[in-house]
Amino acid sequence: MMPVGPLMIEHRLIERMLKAFAGRIEALDNSDEVDIGFVDEVIDFIRSYADRCHHGKEEDIFFRELKKKPLSRELLGLTDDLIYEHNQARQMVAEIITAKEDYMSGNRDARAQVVQLSRQLISFYPDHIEKEDKHYFVPCMAYFDANEQAGMLREFAEFDRSLIHTKYRTLVEKLEKTQA
Repeated sequence: MMPVGPLMIEHRLIERMLKAFAGRIEALDNSDEVDIGFVDEVIDFIRSYADRCHHGKEEDIFFRELKKKPLSRELLGLTDDLIYEHNQARQMVAEIITAKEDYMSGNRDARAQVVQLSRQLISFYPDHIEKEDKHYFVPCMAYFDANEQAGMLREFAEFDRSLIHTKYRTLVEKLEKTQA
């Protein structure tokens, strides 16, 4: 399997979450309440899976290895675009969190903001995923030989394995600090 295979498989799960999120956002738009638990679950998924896991492998491994290659001007530009888009997604998630917190603090007008910002995030990802799947990943693979590809696959697996430990070690450390 090429290293982009796991990344493209991850895209399918992200798309499924976005579809579920879109359905719930439509229901929220016709309600006076925000399902805080569901919004928190989506935010956790986007932050942990889409960003830290998926974008983490792209940025920390795939893009790092691509920087060692004499990429075409087009692929260099796409790499910069993708990094910019990852940062845009992070900003959108931060804005949803702020709106959700405003709502939880009693600002009922923030419900509309949660809906609007969520729709922006939902509409952002399909174009981003298509750009990676159809215009970036496959052409980039021509720059790697079989050994380099196998090395990235091993590194992806190690990245995934250590991710959950990092997430929950950070949680415990945060909780310990609040008790000190």
